[in-house]
Amino acid sequence: MLYLDNSATTQPYPEVISTFSKVTEVYFANPSSVHKLGSEAESLLNQSRKQVANLLGVHEQEVIFTSGGTEGNNLAIKGAALANKHKGRHIITSVVEHPSVLESFKQLEQVHDFDVTYLPVDENGIVSIERMKKEIREDTILVSIMHVNNEVGTIQPVTEIGQLIMQYPKALFHVDNVQGITKVPLDLKKANIHLCTISGHKFHGLNGTGALFVRTGVDLLPLFSGGLQELQLRSGTESLAGNVAFAKALRMASERAEKQSSTMKNTFTKLKRELMNIDGVIVNTPQENTAPHIINFSVPSVKAEVLIHYLGERNIFVSTTSACSSRRKAISTTLLAMNKHQDVAKSAIRVSLSIDQNEEIINPFIKTLSKGIEKLSKVMR
Repeated sequence: MLYLDNSATTQPYPEVISTFSKVTEVYFANPSSVHKLGSEAESLLNQSRKQVANLLGVHEQEVIFTSGGTEGNNLAIKGAALANKHKGRHIITSVVEHPSVLESFKQLEQVHDFDVTYLPVDENGIVSIERMKKEIREDTILVSIMHVNNEVGTIQPVTEIGQLIMQYPKALFHVDNVQGITKVPLDLKKANIHLCTISGHKFHGLNGTGALFVRTGVDLLPLFSGGLQELQLRSGTESLAGNVAFAKALRMASERAEKQSSTMKNTFTKLKRELMNIDGVIVNTPQENTAPHIINFSVPSVKAEVLIHYLGERNIFVSTTSACSSRRKAISTTLLAMNKHQDVAKSAIRVSLSIDQNEEIINPFIKTLSKGIEKLSKVMR
């Protein structure tokens, strides 16, 4: 099997699964319970929070455990906007954000009467700093820009955006770092980030785990009503086993990234070059400012779904656009925003690598893909 859909989800490390199983069996008590077992569970939860905070370079009281990227983005965006609406009602995002971000902004716009600016991107999928300077206002209270685009891998200039936002004291800066964490370094303090979302299953953790960085002093309106277990911002009994496993996955992935980042970059570069040499293939991922694990390409002569099924029948697994929206739409709005032709946007395929994969994947993938394009192109004529 050749699994190349790691931006959708990664295979959990065996050690992470083992940790989850052990904690579930031994530390099953509710961390909020006052008895001994509850105290032991609470201690383990606090240790995990501290470990995550150390890995992110923040204070442990700034880490909120969540169920993943979608919840984290919703809590950050809606929570920040609704808690700070007395300061202003203008909020900013880009047109190429993840659906959980865009839908949150649409809800704030349509239901809560916020004034939303959707920033365009250039042909490389990058938000313009100059355009941001023109659109940000004194009544802007929130800016949300992703670090790494989940479809094409473009790295946004979040540090420069964060520095700009420093000039607007009412504005909070949220970064969806789901695709960037452990792949593309990001200094949360240097980038002046107030809120940052990460998700466990993107770095060999488990589905249903995640964290939201909330800088000290940032006001959020909780989305869930209840016991406010997570530092008064998120109600619900904590998933202790999930959170401990999340912390372990983040540590392991971070350590492996330090040792193997050059291998991933080399694999990415060579795979991208091989794709560019195949007749009929259009590589959509830009040449510069991209993450080392996402390559987006199109084969206009073949339907994307047909090519994906062809590869799947040969145990090679890739995806179309975002896994969160690929079953609902057949065209990439990100590529359209990058001014790609509709035929290119409709036939887009995403290959996404794991930190543990190397150049051995290239030949079997390119060989099978080339045969598939040649065969299917004849059928489609």
